[in-house]
Amino acid sequence: MTDKTPHPVAETEDAPREAEAAHEAEAPHGTEAARQAASEAGAAPEREGPHEGPREDGAQDGRPVVEVSPAVHKRLTTGLGGFAMAMAACLVLVLAIYVVTPRTDEPILPTVDYGAHLWAMSSDAPFTVYAPEGLPERWRPTSSRVHGLDKGGEEPVAWHLGFVTPQDEYAALEQSNEDASDYVPRMTNSSRPIGTHQVGGQTWDKYHRKDKKANSLARTLPDGTSLVVTGTASYEELAILAGSLKPQSKDDVPLPASTAPTPKY
Repeated sequence: MTDKTPHPVAETEDAPREAEAAHEAEAPHGTEAARQAASEAGAAPEREGPHEGPREDGAQDGRPVVEVSPAVHKRLTTGLGGFAMAMAACLVLVLAIYVVTPRTDEPILPTVDYGAHLWAMSSDAPFTVYAPEGLPERWRPTSSRVHGLDKGGEEPVAWHLGFVTPQDEYAALEQSNEDASDYVPRMTNSSRPIGTHQVGGQTWDKYHRKDKKANSLARTLPDGTSLVVTGTASYEELAILAGSLKPQSKDDVPLPASTAPTPKY
């Protein structure tokens, strides 16, 4: 072998390099071909249209099938007739309950404790105070007001005490040291008596105001104090209130409990 003969090792080293270069040149073409094949494979179903496998009857819309009993199916398919009849029956029942339930448009007045006013009047009023004692049951006090007790004698003193009677009528005791010629007509809503009424051996003047349905019995004591029982109650009930009135002294009236409300004058 001469020096001009090619060395075999050099050819062996160049062959792998040429093969690698050829593979790199062909790789992009292979990748592009793979991508094109995948794209064609994905587009094939779209061209062919959607294909669905067989489904069970009653579930073609993708929702589960709910089975109901014949009784429930009948109620669901009956329509509005049965519902309307049920609603009508309920309305009839409600109307019947409304008709038989007793009710009233009149407000229920609260019961008041007038013990504090009684104690204040018997202690500080410039005249002998009268208050009911031993009234029958169902006479319920509903209002009590004192006027002039804190004026130091500059104004007349008056006490109003109202009741609901057993006949659900109104009766009030009004008393004051105001001049009787002014006080009595104002409390009775009348300027002239229509007669007299005997109560417990005492004579009371009788008044009536028809347009206001006001009945009244009035009496003026020797010291000038006026007592008036008035209201929508009958003269018989007014006489019961008048007959229960007794003079109160400071020593006889107990001090009201600490829980009693402070009198408002």
